[in-house]
Amino acid sequence: MEIPTVWQALAMPLKTPLRFGLPKGSLEQSTIELLGRAGFKVQTSSRGYKPYINDPDLDGRLVRPQEMSRYVAQGFLDFGITGKDWIQESGHKVEVLCDLAYSKATSLPARWVVAVPENSSMMTIKDLQGKRIATELVQTTKRYLAEHNVTAEIEFSWGATEVKVPELVDAIVDLTETGSSLRANKLRIIDTIIESYPQLIVNTEVFADPEKRKKLENIKLLLIGALNAREKVGLKMNVPKAVLEKLSATLPALRNPTISQLADPNWTAVEIIIDEAVVRDLIPRLKDLGAEGIIEYPLNKVVY
Repeated sequence: MEIPTVWQALAMPLKTPLRFGLPKGSLEQSTIELLGRAGFKVQTSSRGYKPYINDPDLDGRLVRPQEMSRYVAQGFLDFGITGKDWIQESGHKVEVLCDLAYSKATSLPARWVVAVPENSSMMTIKDLQGKRIATELVQTTKRYLAEHNVTAEIEFSWGATEVKVPELVDAIVDLTETGSSLRANKLRIIDTIIESYPQLIVNTEVFADPEKRKKLENIKLLLIGALNAREKVGLKMNVPKAVLEKLSATLPALRNPTISQLADPNWTAVEIIIDEAVVRDLIPRLKDLGAEGIIEYPLNKVVY
């Protein structure tokens, strides 16, 4: 009888791989990097739409974020990653497993904002009454204006929305992380319609399957762990027992530091997880307090 390997015993593969939709376009690279830190290596080709993922339970597809929730809701995909904005825009029913706090270039949420020419007299959403607005996010924009009792003409934009103001339209609703592109086009933000992070979404029937749901919960755990580790590092050091209490009091650790006895009874090993931003100031202080053999190392995942 063939004895399964440790990996095979742990993996417990599904009978049928889950069809996994990855966002094609601006979020593609940051999503692949996040999956890599979570332990899922993704290989793509310049013209291919079926990336390889180093997990036999996952069958990848690259899909436009705008279409992701539709394909998940209809069962063409079992689960996927797409923005909260496009889920809300499409109106399709899917299960949202979790928010994933990352964007194209930063960890800030992307924002759909109302922007007008910087020299415009329009200052609030009410000033859009009777105006013409261009956006990709048509349905969400209509709902937002209706909530504020504003009637305006909204047209779908296929892209390059910033350049349509003021010659073609009076205002735009466009996606931004930092606002730099809008400022470069001499536009001014007057309101935010929605803030959006990517979300891990699941087909409702797949979500109801206990075996598949467990696999998806594991993926969620690893993705969130990778996000938690993004701006943190680990520190190891050897510390004389005589200064251990004083040194421990200076450590901004995620939890209390891990302290282990070394072979020399006068020394201990200390290990902590901290924000990377404080390391450059902390290491010289630790050295001054008597720590030796200080090692900084990167983290892929932090699971709380």
